[in-house]
Amino acid sequence: MDLKLTDQRFIVCGASSGFGNAIARQLLIEGANVVLVARRGDKLRDDFKHFPDQTEIIEGSLIYSETLDKIEKAANNGDLHGIVFNAGGPPTGTPLQTDMKDWDTAWQLVMRWKIDLTLRLAPKLVEENYGRMLFVESKSVKQPLPALTLSNSFRAGVVGFAKTLSSEVAPKGVTVNILAPGAHDTPAIERVIKNNSSIKGVSYDEAKKEMEKSIPVGRMGKAEEFASLAVWLLSTHSSYVTGQTLSHDGGAISGLFG
Repeated sequence: MDLKLTDQRFIVCGASSGFGNAIARQLLIEGANVVLVARRGDKLRDDFKHFPDQTEIIEGSLIYSETLDKIEKAANNGDLHGIVFNAGGPPTGTPLQTDMKDWDTAWQLVMRWKIDLTLRLAPKLVEENYGRMLFVESKSVKQPLPALTLSNSFRAGVVGFAKTLSSEVAPKGVTVNILAPGAHDTPAIERVIKNNSSIKGVSYDEAKKEMEKSIPVGRMGKAEEFASLAVWLLSTHSSYVTGQTLSHDGGAISGLFG
């Protein structure tokens, strides 16, 4: 299928690792131009050195307004067809293991910057009568995960924001969707496995095998598999899909609407 992404321009946050890295790479293979955002600029330059004419790098943390200023400037310096909101999650912990400092930090890390960047860039997409906004969250927005209190709470808030936004911008040709990944073999899953290992008193490898057994397909997902769905949602073919939270979890969510 021709996704018709040649010469389209996207911003991908958290592009140095995991889902963001895989999505950016697939967009580039499809012929798109990508503004790559991450704290590790050196890794971005190394990972995407074969796409010098298709990439622009912004180095910085997404929780700082200075980084968002740079993204906004880049967005206004040319056409913009879509944005991928993606970043790492907060620390693990049960509700009673957290304090208010943890909540304030998690708000900044998981939710605040996404709202700020949306308010900066969505008007441009609306003005151009076309755009794709994709939020990468977690399957926890459909089925809360034990000991991931901060992630469960703020990612659900992002979904509420994105769902409400989708209705407002849909008449202008702008779609807003959420991807809810389950366990994937990316660096982000390591903290969850380590936490499970500690709680259950088993080795890291044993905890990983136990997690894989709980997934109906019997394995963790691959970032490239996830990226294929993400890139379709960023393409012109997805114009009738908006306001949706789509799972990519190997069947792990047990609810009817998983």
